[in-house]
Amino acid sequence: MGPVTPPVHPSEDAAADPPAELVVDLNADLGEEVTDDAALLAVVTSANVACGYHAGSPAIMRVVCAEAARRGVSIGAQVSYDDREGFGRVPREVSYAVLREQVADQVGTLSVIAEAAGVAVRYVKPHGALYHRVAHDHDQARAVLDGSGSLPVLGLPGAVVLELAVAGERRAWHEGFPDRGYLPGGGLVPRDRPGAVLTDTAEIARRAVDLAREVDSVCLHGDTPGAVEHARAVRRALLEAGFRLAGL
Repeated sequence: MGPVTPPVHPSEDAAADPPAELVVDLNADLGEEVTDDAALLAVVTSANVACGYHAGSPAIMRVVCAEAARRGVSIGAQVSYDDREGFGRVPREVSYAVLREQVADQVGTLSVIAEAAGVAVRYVKPHGALYHRVAHDHDQARAVLDGSGSLPVLGLPGAVVLELAVAGERRAWHEGFPDRGYLPGGGLVPRDRPGAVLTDTAEIARRAVDLAREVDSVCLHGDTPGAVEHARAVRRALLEAGFRLAGL
C-alpha cells in the first residue's frame, strides 16, 4: 500500500468544495498519557480516545473530549483488550461474550463523558492487539461490533471487522498509517521487526499524501517519537496537495 495523507480542518476549507476524492480525515490516538494531546487536537480532525482498558482514565477522557468539542474534532472510542500492563498490545484469548461486554463498557464510559462535553462518540476503532485480531477473527470482530451498537467502524482495509460491518449495513471507514511499515499482503509490520515504525518526518508526510488517495482516514500514532511534529508536517503536506480535512 502506498503512503497516506491527512484531512483538512473545516476552517481551512476553500470557498468551493474540492472533489470528493480530495477529502480525507486525519486521526490520532489520544488520551493515552504518552503524548501532547492538546497539541495533536490542534492538528487532527478525529481523535481515537483511549477508554481506560489499555490506557487513560475518566479524568483524561473528560479533558480530551472537552478540548475536542472546543476545536470541532470528531471523537471515536479506541477500544482494547483489558491490558494496561501491555498497553493493549499483548494478544489475549477472550471469549465473545466477555469481549462484547468489555467493548460495551468502554464505549459506554466514553459516550457519557463525551455527551457531558456536548459531543457524541462518532465511531469505534479497536486498538493494538485487538485491532490486528479483528482483521481476521470473525468471533472477535463480531464481539467488537455487537459491543459498540451501531457505531461506524474505523479499521484496516480488508479487515474482517469492516466486512462484517458493511454486511450489517453499518458504515465502515478505511485508514492508512504513514508512520508504519506495511507487509506485502497489506497488514502492518509487527512492532518487533525492523521497519515497523517510521520516524523520518519528511517520509511520513510524503507517504501520508499517497495514502490519502486510497483511504478515508490517515492515522498517526500518538506514542511515536515526534508525533506532534509528524502530525503538523502531514497536515501541511495534505493541504498543499489539495486535500480538505474533515472529521469522521
